[in-house]
Amino acid sequence: MAELSFQDKRYLERMFEMEGGYVLDFSNRTFHNFIYDSIKFNIEEEKYYANGESKARRLRVFWDTESNYNVGLLIEKLLEYWLIQVNMGERKIDDHLERFHKECEKISERLKSDTIVSEIEVIKEVEDDRDFSLLAKSIRESINKNEPEVALDRLHTYVMKFIRQLCENHQIEVNKDESLNSIFGKYVKFIVANDKIESVMTERILKYSIHVIEAFNDIRNNRSFAHDNAILNYPESVLIFNNVTNSIKFIESIEKTIEIENTKEETESADWEDLPF
Repeated sequence: MAELSFQDKRYLERMFEMEGGYVLDFSNRTFHNFIYDSIKFNIEEEKYYANGESKARRLRVFWDTESNYNVGLLIEKLLEYWLIQVNMGERKIDDHLERFHKECEKISERLKSDTIVSEIEVIKEVEDDRDFSLLAKSIRESINKNEPEVALDRLHTYVMKFIRQLCENHQIEVNKDESLNSIFGKYVKFIVANDKIESVMTERILKYSIHVIEAFNDIRNNRSFAHDNAILNYPESVLIFNNVTNSIKFIESIEKTIEIENTKEETESADWEDLPF
């Protein structure tokens, strides 16, 4: 259930013109299509009809049953739609409505900040890799639906592809059949050997993470939908997701440092070659 106060709901109901059972200018069909295209929820599901059939009543049930994050995300998408109508001249705006819009944006941001996986944004699409992008998208959708346990096998695949690509970028030799913990261990060895880690504690955390990743192989094979398994429970799935995404976030910071250093070296080399002698 989303944490919406009475005042929050008053702002939202006025913003989305919900008097009389409507939501903005949506028909039943476009209302369904918009919500599904925006956040992959089916507002036609029976549970959303608990208090009546109108679009406004179903939206209120959505607020009352879904997570803070998902409600905040839908509010954001509805606000974007409202603003598009303004920019296209289909809707007029005054100071009063502009203030309402800003208040609703604050509500959306507050709700979206509450997510079960704090660094889920690191699971992202890659422009030139459709398979990788679809994988990332499906993982985020499972988290948005508060179903981390059903995405554990895809998270394992994502991390495998992510670490393999890093090894390829740094010309670290890995075999096709190597396990995730093995290739992750080679990557950790590479960044430690190249002095990318400043503290002994960080080095030890990374080396211990190799053993954590090894346990992820067992989760993928025996407690996920990769096979016909009884899937892992919700709290432990959330813990695994947060541990993995935090590790990816740290690795990305290391990679950013390496990229900056390489760019600097290339620039200095180019400047030296341009000297007139």
